[in-house]
Amino acid sequence: MEKLHYSIIIDAPKEKVWKTMLEDKTYREWTEAFNQGSYYEGEWKAGSDIRFLGPEKDGTVSGMISRIRESRPFDFLSIQHLGEINHGKETMYAEGGQNVEAFENYTFNDKDGTTELLVDLDSPEQYAKMFNDMWPKALEKLKQISESNN
Repeated sequence: MEKLHYSIIIDAPKEKVWKTMLEDKTYREWTEAFNQGSYYEGEWKAGSDIRFLGPEKDGTVSGMISRIRESRPFDFLSIQHLGEINHGKETMYAEGGQNVEAFENYTFNDKDGTTELLVDLDSPEQYAKMFNDMWPKALEKLKQISESNN
């Protein structure tokens, strides 16, 4: 696993950035950088299971099986990825001897009315280059949406 770090300054209060990031409609917009049609099923509450999904060209669904480990609204969100869905087939990381601690953490810092959003995630090495391309685009879209109607 590689530890990846991204950050962006958004000219909006952290409460607005949090809501923009997590509400269904705007989540679907900013996550298009990862997969056109991305969505989630579940809740953002600590202890809740959540799935991050997106359509494949063949009509199947792929994504992540995850659990919200910590949720402190407007301050911090920690997601643990427990498995993957590839073309509709679920594979848990604990199966096949993979004992993977894969986390995706978001920290929201108030910077004089703007928000510094920090993203820290564990990535399999083969995905690092792809994420280094996609994450900055996704964060720019989140910034654009969060700053609109400010």
